[in-house]
Amino acid sequence: MVDKFISLVNPEREIQPFVVNLTGINSKMLKNAPKFYEVAKRIVEITEDCIIVAHNAEFDYRILRTEFKRLGFGFKRKTLCTVELSKQLIPEQASYSLGKLTRALGIPVSDRHRANGDAMATVKLFKILLSKDLEKNIIKNNVKVESKKKMDSNHRQIIDALPSVTGVYYIHDKDGKIIYIGKSKNIKHRINQHLTNDNSKSKKIQLQIATVTYEITGSELVALLKESEEIKRIKPLHNRALRRNTFTHALYHFIDANGYINLKIDKANGTENLITTFTNRQSAKSFMFKAVEDYELCQKLTGLYSTKSNCFNYTIKTCDGACINEEASTDYNNRVNQLINKNSYANKDMIIIDKGRDIDERSAIYIEDGVFKGLGFFDLNYQINNVEVLKSIITPMENNRDAQHIIQNYLRRNKNLKIVQINTST
Repeated sequence: MVDKFISLVNPEREIQPFVVNLTGINSKMLKNAPKFYEVAKRIVEITEDCIIVAHNAEFDYRILRTEFKRLGFGFKRKTLCTVELSKQLIPEQASYSLGKLTRALGIPVSDRHRANGDAMATVKLFKILLSKDLEKNIIKNNVKVESKKKMDSNHRQIIDALPSVTGVYYIHDKDGKIIYIGKSKNIKHRINQHLTNDNSKSKKIQLQIATVTYEITGSELVALLKESEEIKRIKPLHNRALRRNTFTHALYHFIDANGYINLKIDKANGTENLITTFTNRQSAKSFMFKAVEDYELCQKLTGLYSTKSNCFNYTIKTCDGACINEEASTDYNNRVNQLINKNSYANKDMIIIDKGRDIDERSAIYIEDGVFKGLGFFDLNYQINNVEVLKSIITPMENNRDAQHIIQNYLRRNKNLKIVQINTST
């Protein structure tokens, strides 16, 4: 559940001048504001069973506890400090003040030094920190404590607490240990499947599941990349190792003796430069048939029509004759290169822009010289045009074969993705 409560509070004393200068709040503005005891119940309700996340959490938590103590109430909550987390997860920053840290990370801030503006900036900072917490220590250290309270919860309660969103989910046992990682375009539906299926793996998960945490990604591509990397790193008990043959076939190219670029489908391997990958041969052939039509390519030079003379399409006047050297190789190769550039990111410096976790956000998948560097999220109100700022929000990820396959496959299936070419020399 997501809730929001914003209110000025009458401190029942004069506001000190430095506070007025810092926040713009003066005593006159607070004259009709509620006193602390009038909002105390709401604070208790909105923080119940929650962890208080704040920038310099010790200070804010101490103020809250002091005010509740005056009312004779023992206010006690768990806290997480984004200053301490930032020092661990984003080292070597010039300053860890909220203002300078948000500027360095490209986080837009409105109403600086006012509760709502600072709180929303802290939320966005915390999302970045969660993304950079590759070992999931923030989640594991807190789930372990909370899960003991929820040991008696039934499966329906676990499902009801989950959202129908795209992201990565983590199934934990009673000790907080991650026993399974998955991705889904609908996390609630996927967990429901785990808890109702009767296959061997599902039954084992059903016996051990204590709680489920999740990370909303918005983008299916981000979810796929995170799932792949985290399974490799965490190696959960019930995840089979990612199979190397997930993408069994690939599209390759070569130049023949007459100077024409030929395309061929073959088994995927790690020794040749490939254009894109496929889950099976049939999927690859379907792609090639459509490519022949879309780019007006030759059936013979794409490996779809075996002949020593012209292809069938030349006979029906839909091929310009590259198969028998009638069409100039430069003209034909230009169309083949259009296909290659559309479906490959080799040697490119670019950002793949995809959906974010909410309507005002987008995800950024960073490619440098054809190498996948990592991913991050940015606010639409803060257009990223500086590579150094971009790098500061990117969570580094491994450029392995699985990541390459996932990106190539996603690019091929999603033709309307926004791709921004960048110049890393500036």
